[in-house]
Amino acid sequence: MGSTSAHTNTGLGRRDLIKRSAALGLITVPAMSFLSACASGSSGADEKVEKGKVTKQNPLGVNETAALEVVIFDGGFGQQYAIDAEKKFNAAFPKAPKVKHKATQKIQSELQPRFNGGTPPDLIDNSGAEQMDMGVLVGKKQLADLTPLLDAPSVDDPNKKIRDTLRPGIVEMGQFDGDPVWIFYYAYTVYGVWYSQTALDKLDAQYPETWDEMLALCEKAKKKGIAGWTYAGKHPYYIPFSLYPFIAKIGGVEVLDAIDNLEPNAWKHPAVKAAFEAYYELYKKGYILKGTPGLDHIQSQTAWTKGKALFIPNGSWVENEAANTMPADFNLAVSAPSGLDKSDKMPFGTIWASGGEPFIVPAKAKNPEGGMEQLRIMLSEDSSKNFTKQVKSLTAFNGGTDGIELTPGLKSGVAALEKAGTSVVNPRLQDWYVKLQKEQIGVAGLGEMMAGRLTPVEAINKIQGFADKAAQDSSVKHYRHQ
Repeated sequence: MGSTSAHTNTGLGRRDLIKRSAALGLITVPAMSFLSACASGSSGADEKVEKGKVTKQNPLGVNETAALEVVIFDGGFGQQYAIDAEKKFNAAFPKAPKVKHKATQKIQSELQPRFNGGTPPDLIDNSGAEQMDMGVLVGKKQLADLTPLLDAPSVDDPNKKIRDTLRPGIVEMGQFDGDPVWIFYYAYTVYGVWYSQTALDKLDAQYPETWDEMLALCEKAKKKGIAGWTYAGKHPYYIPFSLYPFIAKIGGVEVLDAIDNLEPNAWKHPAVKAAFEAYYELYKKGYILKGTPGLDHIQSQTAWTKGKALFIPNGSWVENEAANTMPADFNLAVSAPSGLDKSDKMPFGTIWASGGEPFIVPAKAKNPEGGMEQLRIMLSEDSSKNFTKQVKSLTAFNGGTDGIELTPGLKSGVAALEKAGTSVVNPRLQDWYVKLQKEQIGVAGLGEMMAGRLTPVEAINKIQGFADKAAQDSSVKHYRHQ
């Protein structure tokens, strides 16, 4: 995708802002910065195990007697899907010790010292609020290139390479600079505005396609004692799940590309100001659930499932993560963001969907072939179906839904993807610049604006300052859309 320079018309009103001429192109804050944490490794680290013999049954050359260590983020998807796939690894390599499995929410805290010491696990699900900064990991050459995995034969069809069995965009997401693939996104996530169709039915309402319709529905809900919106106030980097595609819908995908590229004044594009002012209206008009800035993701989801708010920006993991509090008749649904109005550059249905749940094999892993083989097993149709049935989410495997009765949220997500067609955006800030996205744009910028402590213009200026600083920081590896 290409990009264009952003404009700086910050003095215009919301309805004037849409008259632009840009052409259409097309989870708590980490406790410590990871920018320098992976810069070095101990020279005393254990050496890699000897590679095994490459055969038809063992295309990656896994050492059949070597131990394998896997660390899984214990979040919305849980860990059982990984345990089930590890059992298949144990069956395939019976001479090896049982896979050493660990699940944690403290990925960075627990694994950063091991990266520094040169003794990382063989496969890591690098997700959650303590996700390690993947841009830094790549820049510091801390990750193994996963190209051998992508070129290996599929478990289901040896005539097909793994790369030929994947959903569009998965390979590209793992590429940061050139051909190597450093990260494998196992889940396929639909981001957007999530809601209960039952709740809308009770208000005799449909999902609003324009912002004026959104405000009117929020006002109607307010009169019934229901908030229009809530969000993870303690983790406001969830807000972009609906805000970023809203920006693209208003101004075109090139606006997001410019933001990703850290281009000067990218955040001062009229489409960004229009989107920020629209979201700020939710606060100004009292349509945000009271107390939301103090809620974490689970608390905000619980308030939402209990009917205290209509809408929440989230990803498709929410169906599994909020299952314990979601009423049986909730009828979970997701939609692309409402548009601003008819002058938007992209059609209604423009949505953010991309790979999620990033898996990595450390460069200094003792058994990197084993880590890749575990991923190969997870990308079989059987493992993919198991994941989808267990956690109500799609995987990177392009299929795996045949014979499965789709849950309401998953069915809605598939329908949203079909409606979007080619109007699917994939902002890269969250994997290129984790600190910028979470701590600065999310918490210090959007979080402060949505709590009413910054105006849209103040938030934009603050965020632009963060982006400019990141662009000028020579210690940070920079990436661009190709």
